[in-house]
Amino acid sequence: MPKPKKGPRLGGGAAHQRLILSNLATALFEHGRITTTEAKARTLRPYAEKLITKAKKAHAGENPLHQRREVLKVIRDKGVVHTLFADIAPTFADRPGGYTRITKIGNRAGDNAPMAVIELVTEAFQPATPKAAPAAEAAPAPVEEAPEAEAPEAEATEAEATEVEETEAAEVEAPEAEAEVTEEAAEEAPAEESAEDEKA
Repeated sequence: MPKPKKGPRLGGGAAHQRLILSNLATALFEHGRITTTEAKARTLRPYAEKLITKAKKAHAGENPLHQRREVLKVIRDKGVVHTLFADIAPTFADRPGGYTRITKIGNRAGDNAPMAVIELVTEAFQPATPKAAPAAEAAPAPVEEAPEAEAPEAEATEAEATEVEETEAAEVEAPEAEAEVTEEAAEEAPAEESAEDEKA
């Protein structure tokens, strides 16, 4: 006995759900995009992508007759199967997965059911560049430049230290010079007073 599907089922029974998915997949491959409810689109997505994978295997040379017969068990329209194998599968030859895209479009006017558009991805596949490789290549360059960068910084800090010492020495010498000036002025002041006293 087959294991029943968990959660709500599309249609009344398992056979009805298989027919619904078969018809939705046929329409998707025939038109490239269809509008349906979100629940049906989410259920259709893995179903349709498995059929596209079988067509890709046939395109790659893995027993094409067997793959075509497996798809014909599900999709009864031979014209749509031919379109799937001849036109759709070659466009996805380089793409490792994610052949369909679901876009939510809001709720239906009559029963407020959430609607979505499911469509075949038509953009050319561009593999993502690995992020670890550029970081690994860039890491040794700064490490080699770091000692060179530290040398000017060390010279700059030494120069700053000598400037600080010179300014501190100048500040220390300035009060000493002022003190000497005040002492000389103090010595001259009593001498001037004694000279004034003698004149008087």
